[in-house]
Amino acid sequence: MTTLTSKEFNHEVGKAKRAACQGAVFITDRGKPTHVLLSIDEYRKMTQHSHKNIVEALSMPYLSEIPFETTRLTILTHDKDIF
Repeated sequence: MTTLTSKEFNHEVGKAKRAACQGAVFITDRGKPTHVLLSIDEYRKMTQHSHKNIVEALSMPYLSEIPFETTRLTILTHDKDIF
């Protein structure tokens, strides 16, 4: 995995393209990742993979890097609360 600033990316596109052949290249603005450069093969792998069920989809390795927070939902009914 390679990280380049926007300025580095703009001045060294060839370097970024070569690095993308080895893995994802993260491009940052003001220290925060804003873009990802992938090889076409890696992109096709990601977009052409079909999931047969939710368990398979949730087991994808890159999903653990995505921040995900949930909040408890309370549904109010006339009789009682359902959690």
